Amino acid sequence: MDIEIRRLTSIEDLEDVRKLESKIWGVQDSVPTHQTLTAVKNGGLVLGAYYNDQLAGFQYSFPGYDGKTVYLCSHILGTDPDFRNRGIGEKLKAAQRIEAVKLGYSLITWTYDPLESINGYLNIHKLGGISSTYINNCYGEMDDLLNSGIPSDRFLVEWHITDIKAKIPEIPQEFETAQTKSLIQWEMGADSLPVVSRVLEAPSAQDGYVYVAVPSSYRSIREINKEAALGWRIHTRTIFTALFENGWQVSRFLKQPDKKSPVHFYVLSKKEVKTDEN
Repeated sequence: MDIEIRRLTSIEDLEDVRKLESKIWGVQDSVPTHQTLTAVKNGGLVLGAYYNDQLAGFQYSFPGYDGKTVYLCSHILGTDPDFRNRGIGEKLKAAQRIEAVKLGYSLITWTYDPLESINGYLNIHKLGGISSTYINNCYGEMDDLLNSGIPSDRFLVEWHITDIKAKIPEIPQEFETAQTKSLIQWEMGADSLPVVSRVLEAPSAQDGYVYVAVPSSYRSIREINKEAALGWRIHTRTIFTALFENGWQVSRFLKQPDKKSPVHFYVLSKKEVKTDEN
């Protein structure tokens, strides 16, 4: 599609963003226009994706500071339901990187559900983000029909936009290794969806890579089998928390080439230890 990405600063354009956000998630949770307007005047960023002058998607970010580093906090990315699965999210992230560098940022952060493999593939594989922070129940209990009863756990993604590393090429043999060595082992349930069958112990010190399977369609599991969905949440939470505490980080995402595959894999490697040189 011929999508045009624009940086938005006027109250009229930002009101259109609020309306689209309300269409996607509901009026109650939409960000007020006065908030986005204040953000873009103070180091924030709002981008709009347009198709024939129709707003098809948007991205909203504001400045963040953790006491040591200033970064851009990527808060919301939304696409009109009529324009989904057309690569708009990736286009918005690419434009976000360019505009953030212009503003002087070198780091963008955001959170996402690690069990949503579509987001994992975009955030880790396509964009080159990394994660070594797991947040339990980040947004508390969500009371909508789909998420009710499932803790809102999230990965915190770090996207070092001035230091994008080359992707490690995928090799077919690695998928076999991932299936055999994944710390999450699974089997197909009666509803033809994967359920956790066995959990291997997380290594505390090891070279090479660690693999963790996640469902290829967690949304389907939540809709059909809440018990299985909760099992995936709790078991992956335990594994990722232990790995992150022992110096591992998510550095790659392996998407199975077979579209019917029940799982994909996160790939973790040991974080580089920086030493001070005298």
